Parts: sequence; structure tokens; C-alpha cells
Amino acid sequence: MNRHRPARALSRALSRALTPLSFSSSSASSSSSSSLSSFPLKHVTRSNFEAALAELRGHVRAADFVAIDLEMTGVTSAPWRDSFEFDRSDVRYLKVRDSAEKFAVVQFGVCPFRWDSSKNSFVAHPHNFYVFPRQELSVDGPSYEFLCQTASIDFLAKYQFDFNACIREGISYLSKRQEDEAFRHLNLAFEDESSVIWSRLKEVRNIPLVSMPDILFSERMKNRFIEWRDRLLLPQNGRFQFQDRTSDFKQFETIFFKMRPALSLNGFTSHQLKLVQLVVKEHFKDLSYVHFEGENSILQQLIVYTESKDDKDLLMKEVKNDHRRQAETKIQAAVGFRHVIDLLSSEKKLIVGHNCFLDIAQIYSKFIGPLPLAAEELASSVNKYFPHIIDTKILLNANHILQQRIKKSKTSLSSAFALLCPHLALSNINTGLPSHSYLSVEVEVDDLRSCNWNSGAKHEAGYDAFMTGCIFAQACSHLGIDFKIQLPSENLAYNERLQKQINLLYLSWTNGDVIDLSTGKKVTESLGSNILKKQYPKIVFENIVLLWGFPSGLKAREIRECITKVFGPTSVTSVYHLDETAVFVQFMKAEMVSDFLLLKEKLEKSDGPISVLHPLAKLLEGGSTHAASYETYKEICGSSISKHLFADQAEVFGIRWKTKLVESKAALDGEENGSLGKENSTMRTAAKAAHKTKHGVVDNLRDNSLCDQIIHSIYAAEDSQLRTTN
Repeated sequence: MNRHRPARALSRALSRALTPLSFSSSSASSSSSSSLSSFPLKHVTRSNFEAALAELRGHVRAADFVAIDLEMTGVTSAPWRDSFEFDRSDVRYLKVRDSAEKFAVVQFGVCPFRWDSSKNSFVAHPHNFYVFPRQELSVDGPSYEFLCQTASIDFLAKYQFDFNACIREGISYLSKRQEDEAFRHLNLAFEDESSVIWSRLKEVRNIPLVSMPDILFSERMKNRFIEWRDRLLLPQNGRFQFQDRTSDFKQFETIFFKMRPALSLNGFTSHQLKLVQLVVKEHFKDLSYVHFEGENSILQQLIVYTESKDDKDLLMKEVKNDHRRQAETKIQAAVGFRHVIDLLSSEKKLIVGHNCFLDIAQIYSKFIGPLPLAAEELASSVNKYFPHIIDTKILLNANHILQQRIKKSKTSLSSAFALLCPHLALSNINTGLPSHSYLSVEVEVDDLRSCNWNSGAKHEAGYDAFMTGCIFAQACSHLGIDFKIQLPSENLAYNERLQKQINLLYLSWTNGDVIDLSTGKKVTESLGSNILKKQYPKIVFENIVLLWGFPSGLKAREIRECITKVFGPTSVTSVYHLDETAVFVQFMKAEMVSDFLLLKEKLEKSDGPISVLHPLAKLLEGGSTHAASYETYKEICGSSISKHLFADQAEVFGIRWKTKLVESKAALDGEENGSLGKENSTMRTAAKAAHKTKHGVVDNLRDNSLCDQIIHSIYAAEDSQLRTTN
């Protein structure tokens, strides 16, 4: 799935639609390459999951690498949470983290690739898993919730995504963290001394019998159990016979339970069953009430006869063990799709994705545990589960040979597939390479196999995983990796030609931030040309001021004009909109950030005419304009809240102040017992910042004599203040 804006995702899909795939059937594999075959990839739902998982185990164990791809219900929970050029790497991670936590994975593509030396060809096994976070265990807490982004859902619908199959037949799952928590609760319940409640199957406490129907029912049950027990033990011909002469067969049926005679109770209400438990507890030492889950998960209620106290204790122990085994089985069954993740992790195969940092974050969030607060922590944790990951987007941009093949900027999945694998995409692109330069890839689905294959579907995770694997295999060939001479025992993850790209992922393709999963550190050196990054001036985050809540309709150009009239024409290098309510302003120098924040605060506190006549008045009009440094933006991005507009987000986040000064100034102003010298120093700094505005104000109002008088009075007041403080 595309990791950029929905519009870009749609563009990628349309591009893919223009490069249709054509392949031939297994029965006609010996015919010409132009013959076509259309059979679907392997679709996996709840009904065939167990069989498909067993088959996948064999394919993964034999594979040289495994390609993956995910489809989600959305990417960004608010427009300002999209990936921007002004996003620092730690902020970009917080946005990815927010996306992974809030949106659901609905399809998971897994495609093992194995080199077949007998045919000098790769064999691919594409699997398309439908996934749905269905609640399988009552201990999970409330039902799961996730967001749906309209553009993403509409996009999936346009490509015939089967939502019914996903919701009704999608495979549920437990993360490793959820499974561990479920077993922890289970162990506490069965190992605690108070768990005798469990062993007695939660016998109810005494209930006072105050209503006549309850009294009559309890008496009837007592008589019925006495009659059943007495008839059960009635000797005939010197032997005890297993007898049941009852007229109410539908409600009472005598059976054997764990080699003991038992009376099955049918058709009783929950309240009546509580009364039955009380009757057994108060009147019968040789009878025990038990319940267990029978066939088709139907709850069975029994009254069991035991010969002695020891036999009764043994029965309760056996029932308790049965309950524990059933609970463990339920937890293991609820693990569901995570068995696939465990398989990929345990086999330590090379995992191949395309621009897959969000995919990896989703995998961790859904199937391992809560995402850590920093990208470096995530990198270390991911590396423990998946020690070998390669991103084809990194690979294509890091090597000049591959850049030439794909014409540098065409690294989207569909474009890269069409350019690197035209023999599979059957496009008319002329690469200038002889046909023998391309690797052969055969597709095998169940009992069908073909070297020219058409899945008949677009934008499915299983097919995207197939394309990703084909791109990687062909890229390896261009890098000089010869699969014909590679030994089966050789691990592709350790090939020296790939080592510089293994475990490197783009935190953000937009601005080229890369993290090394092996070390947990960000990679600073360039991994290839990034055309998008060159379109914008160098970003210095210390020089950025975040503004929001300014008058609606105010454009970036107008905001720049307001500020440059005060701080000079070259003071602002760029102004960038987050959304209609917020902008980034990057100053030329870092000290201008504190000067701007101090000046804004002073103007808003002033009752004089300068607050109206100052060039910043247009920006501050309405009294709702807020300003802060870049760190405040990071704090807001780290919030779990996601309002549509950034100004609303900041308000809900809890920001009430108009101006947040840089840390050093805020600390200085916040000292309750600060010396007079410090106070005077702060006032002089603010006055100096305000003094810088004089020329801008005079230039703007030089033709207005009345304004000149006002400005003169302001200057006089400021000079008087300076003399007083000095």
C-alpha cells in the first residue's frame, strides 16, 4: 500500500492499471509467452487458514526471501498528520506511530520466492490473507476500534476489495503482548489459592429463598436428585445397575462423565441453575455440580455422583484441568493470523518490502505490542523479531546502476515493476536490454503453475507482495548476484552486495530520513538522489516558529510580508502551511525565533496604539493567534488525539497560552524568586526586540503625520522605561 497521501496512492494504482499483467496457464506453459492464463492468487480466510498456514510453512522454509505488503483502512488521521518536508525524523516517526495505532490492517500479502535451479527460475507463492481484528477472547476488554480514512476505503472499493470477506471471514489475531497477558491472567486464576472458586466452577453464594417459586423449585430439585441417586444405587442380582426411570427425559438425562454416573441438566435458566447449585451444596455430600464446554462450544451442566470425599476432590481437580486446557486452547486459537508473523520471525528469512516503514510499524503494533515512543527503540525491537529486512525503495535509490535502469525518480511500486520487470508486466517499455537479462519468475498457486500469469486482480496485498519480490530479484541480478551459481545453503541476507542496504528503512521518503534497524541509529549519509528534497531550502528546525489560530484566509505570502516588515526582507526563508489554521515559519537565524516570540507576547499585552499599527497586527488580529517553537509541534504530534484542524488539535491538547517562549526565556521568566537584575535584563531584552520594529513601523506609516506623532510618543515612553529600568 502506498505510504503517501491518498491522492498519490490513487495515482499509483492508476499507473499500475495502465500496465496490465498477462500470463499463461500451467497446462500451456510450454506454449508461446504471449499465451495468457488467468487464475487468482491464494486467498486465505478463516475457512482455509489452517490448511494454508501449513502449506505456507513449507514454502517459507524453502524460500530464499519473502516479500510482504499490507493494505490498511487509512494512512493519516488528520491532514496535518500527513508527511511534510518540515517534519523532523522524530516527528515523522510519531506520525507513523499514530497511523499504525489508529488504522486497521485488512489485507496482508505474503509471497515466498524460491530459486529453482532445475529451471533457472524463481518460483513465487503469492498469498493474500484477509485480516480483521475480531474479538475472540472476553479477557481482551472492550471491542476493538479503528479508524477508516474515506479516501483509502473508496480507493479499495474502486479496486473491488471484498469488504464482506474481510469482515465476515477475515482472520482475527492476538498480538504477542495480548497473548502473554491472556496467559498471565489464566495462570493467576488457576494458581491463586482463591482459585478454589475455579475448581468448584464458581459455586454461587447462599441466596435467601424468599419467593415461593424458588422454594418450590429448590424442593423439587432436592427430591429429584434424591430419587435419581437412590435409583442409581439400587442393587439388582447383587450388582449395582445404572438405571434412570424418569418421565422428564428432556430436562434430565443420565450419562457417564469421567467414568462416573452423572445427570445432565437441560433447558434450565441461569437463575434456576444457581438454585440447583445451592441445593447440591447444602444437601448432598456425594453429588457435585460441574459444567464444561462440549461439542460445538455448547455448555453442559451436570450433577455428578462421587463415592467419597477423595473421589470428589479428584473430580474437581480433573474438571479444573479440563477448564485450563480449554482456556489455553482458546487463547492459542485466538492467536490466529499472528502465527504467520511468528513463522516469518522464527525462520529468519530475508523480508522484502517496498517503502515499508509503515508496514513494519503496523506489524509491530498489531502483532507484537504497543509501539515505543521513539523510532530508535522500535528499530531495536524489530531487529530482534526480523533480523533481515530490505526495502526495495532504499535499494533502488542507493545504487547508480539501478537508478539508471529506473530513470532515477520512478521508484513507485508499479513504475519500478514495469521498468525492471517488463517481461512480467508485458509493457512496451524499451529498456535496451536483451531478453536473457531478465530473471524468469513462475507463479504457483495450489496445483496451478505458470511462467506467464495474470491474477485478474489489481491492488491486492498478495499481488503487491509478488511485484515487490520480482523487483527485488531483478535488482539483485542487476547488482551482479548470480542465482545460478549460488548454493542453496547460502543466505541471501548475508550477500556482500546487499549489506549496505540491509535493515535500512525510510522514516520519510519525502525528506530522505533513514534509520538503521541493526543499530537503531539514523543514517545521515545520502543514499542517492532525492529530487523532492532538493526542491526546498535547507530546513533548520531551531529556526522554526509554529503559528496557528491566525485570521482565516491568511496566506503564507501575507504572513511572510507581516514578519519581514519587522525583521527585514531576508529574515524569513520559508513559510509552509500545515493546514488552513497553522503554518511553519523558518527564520534565517535561530535568535530571531526568540525575538519574534517575545515581540508577539509584548504586543498582545500592550494596550497602546502600537498593537494596532504594528505590521504584525494583521497576523495577530482576533486575539487567537498562538506561537511556539518546533518542540511544541512535536508534543502535539505525540498526542493520541486527532482533530481535523490543527488549531482544534492544539486546543484539545490543552494549550491555552498565546505564546510559548523558547525554553531558556521561559525558565527565566518562570523563576518566582528571580533577582531584580534578571527581571531588568528580561525587560531590556523585550524592549530591545520591540525597538527593532521602529524602522518597519515608520516605513509603513511615514506619510501619515498623525501616526508619526503616535510613534514619537511610543518611542518616548520606551526611552523613559529604559532609563527607569537602568
